[in-house]
Amino acid sequence: MESMLYALIVVVVLLGTLASAGLRVVRQYERGLVFRFGRVHRAPREPGLALIIPGVDHMRKVNMQIVTLPVPAQDGITKDNVTVRVDAVVYFKVIDPVQAIVGVENYRFAMLQVAQSSLRRIIGESSLDDLLSNRQRLNEGLEIMIDSPALGWGIHIDRVEIKDVALPEAMKRAMSRQAEAERERRGRVIVAEGEMQASEKLVQAAERMADTPSALQLRLLETVVEVAAEKNSTLVLPFPVELLRFLESSTVAAKTRSSTPKSERDGQHNVESGDIAPKTTSLPAETNPVKHGE
Repeated sequence: MESMLYALIVVVVLLGTLASAGLRVVRQYERGLVFRFGRVHRAPREPGLALIIPGVDHMRKVNMQIVTLPVPAQDGITKDNVTVRVDAVVYFKVIDPVQAIVGVENYRFAMLQVAQSSLRRIIGESSLDDLLSNRQRLNEGLEIMIDSPALGWGIHIDRVEIKDVALPEAMKRAMSRQAEAERERRGRVIVAEGEMQASEKLVQAAERMADTPSALQLRLLETVVEVAAEKNSTLVLPFPVELLRFLESSTVAAKTRSSTPKSERDGQHNVESGDIAPKTTSLPAETNPVKHGE
């Protein structure tokens, strides 16, 4: 009786050991691919507890999460003959575990090689300006190039991003000089446009002040007030041009008077004042002699 009990205990222990050896736990983000005698058995096992036959079945778990695959920097020459160094990153996930395991030996390594060759091709087909400014379009083109072979491997490309574009130092200096010259050109154009607009406004103001001369005096007084508000020890006062013209005309008149002889000036003065009457000359009357005896 005791021997039968011992035998039963041994059988239970063996069955328990075999059962524990055949139990597998598949996580939520994994799928279990079961190989029975080297062939894929049924569909991939869903997350949870999976039972396999020890010694007969072999399970391989496949990660279904999005994988981040950094692409090493690739050296290349752009379409406009500029040497650059570009690196990228690829985000992908497995959508068909059977095809990813059976269809390709190592899908991660295969994806890395495809990404590197596609990145070098993109560099050769693009110009430097496209690499620097049209990143979105290049990312889409790179994604299409990588996704084409990946679909046959049961892999879906979620996103592709070009991370950095490294330029030679000589090219960086040339681009910085170009950007500096462009900024300087824009500054000069803006200053010239401002001067042109200011000149137009000054012309309008001059025309308005010409119609109302008192506006010039008011503007002069405003300028004096603005200068005096700075608490300066020296005050520079603008001199009106009209006053200079008046002084010039007065000086010319004085010089003309000084060059005229005094007697002529006195005669003109007496005539103008009415003190001396103008001289009149009377001609003698013609007389006829009277002959005696006639």
